[in-house]
Amino acid sequence: MKCLNVYSALVVLFLTCGAAMATKENDQIIKDNNCETKMGLPCVLEAFTSIFETGTISSKCCGELFGLGKVCHSALVKRTLENPLFKDLSPAGIIAKSIQTWNNCLALIDSPSPSA
Repeated sequence: MKCLNVYSALVVLFLTCGAAMATKENDQIIKDNNCETKMGLPCVLEAFTSIFETGTISSKCCGELFGLGKVCHSALVKRTLENPLFKDLSPAGIIAKSIQTWNNCLALIDSPSPSA
């Protein structure tokens, strides 16, 4: 459990400490849309893992991701990529995974419930 707390703190740090390095455009989008307050930490972790590592995102977190909106989603991913901690990642690859995560959530949310 302690490992999860440390990991959570690191993800939040990664997502927020890039602000000083971020472009003014992304910062303005994030500020104007209150992007950093629209998802709970557990879903932020799922989305982060799905995009920046290897993981999946639940239906519940897909709902939160859509609540965040595509503009915020894109701006936060781009700002995170500007963080020096992610300099070894391929921006094109991460953007592609970001779009894939969004599209996977869209398919998950649009698919009929098996319990119907």
